[in-house]
Amino acid sequence: MRALVGCCVVLVVLAGCSLPAIGPSDAEDPNDRLGYENGYNATDSLSVTTADGLNASEREAVLGRAMARIETIRGLEFEETVTVELVTREEYRANRGGGPTPSADERVFVNQRWEALFAVGEDADATAAFESVYGSSVIGFYSNGRIVIVSDSESPELDSRTLAHELVHALQDQHLGFGPGRSTFDGARAREGLVEGDANYVESLYDARCNASWSCLPIPERPEDPGSFNRGIYGTLIQPYVEGPELVGALHERGNWTAVNDAYGRFPESTEQTIHPERYPEEPVVEVTVEDRSDESWSRLDRERWSDRLGESGVYTMFRTNGLFHDHDPYDYSHPATTGWAGDRLVPYTNADTGESAYVWRLEWDSPEDAREFVAAYRDLLVKQNATRSGDRYTIPTGPYADAFRVTRDGSTVTIVNAPTEGALDAVHARD
Repeated sequence: MRALVGCCVVLVVLAGCSLPAIGPSDAEDPNDRLGYENGYNATDSLSVTTADGLNASEREAVLGRAMARIETIRGLEFEETVTVELVTREEYRANRGGGPTPSADERVFVNQRWEALFAVGEDADATAAFESVYGSSVIGFYSNGRIVIVSDSESPELDSRTLAHELVHALQDQHLGFGPGRSTFDGARAREGLVEGDANYVESLYDARCNASWSCLPIPERPEDPGSFNRGIYGTLIQPYVEGPELVGALHERGNWTAVNDAYGRFPESTEQTIHPERYPEEPVVEVTVEDRSDESWSRLDRERWSDRLGESGVYTMFRTNGLFHDHDPYDYSHPATTGWAGDRLVPYTNADTGESAYVWRLEWDSPEDAREFVAAYRDLLVKQNATRSGDRYTIPTGPYADAFRVTRDGSTVTIVNAPTEGALDAVHARD
């Protein structure tokens, strides 16, 4: 994603420019070694003026030295060509589209995920909100040997920290791989916790050397706020970048880069393991199942394809972006009300007659006390949404989350049933 820190390469003010390919030539360079790329050493000083843009030779020098520096820090050598392209944000937004149109079931699935996390209400399209977050916040990404820099400025400047970040992704691609795809939202964020955590950790080491012994280009100013977009979605997507470096740092402390490299053979299972590095890799995710107890008016979406795990980071972000944990560091995803997460499963339902949606969200906790703490926080969240209570049932009368909820706890298991009305709760998921 590289949504939060990126690099802007100084070229002519023109979207879509490409930089020369930097990497091994067809003829083997006898001087090529770790910390040496395209004729440049990691410790070289460059005679580069950023104020008037970079000419072709300056661009080549900046990229070559940056690659040599990443090799020096990360202990891996570039084996293939890396190119860099600059695009405007408008171009990025325009080119990001064009994929397959989501099916009706997929839209229901995505909507229910973000509605369950109180991030996108029934008055909005969650798929569009998700795309808006990416379109507003991404400022660079790596894909198949190509780094793309998204620029908001009419006079883009080089941010060497983000160039370092994206070059780490190139090394990962060449040596370690990005791991298999994950079927759940939480699993995907956990995988990114290692990938993005590694890149951000190296970026911090790069920045530290710039402040100590390396001659580095000036760091351009960044906008304080990249734009207006959904903070609940943003909070879950930023978590791998925020907490991932802690995991990588812990691994590096345990066994240097060898331990980090070994982790690519066993990616974190959940965001719990990136939020709490001491739980990686020993603490597994508890597999949670939700039996279908709906009546004939409600249909469960395909059991295998349309269910999700939202994870500890999703639960934390739900509370944090809805007014709870206001005295807690927003970038510390560990909180007493969520740190006992052990597993969860979200299952969406639809009513063909009315076109309405519902869901069952079951969460497993490490202990009954952890489950009680979550339930207390969840009830506070419902109260903040002006819900009225009748036993274990809550009704939000108006607004984007106007629905009925049944919240029950059985030991360390919490089950949340959501339906359009209180009368429909048992139709969606009958009691035991």
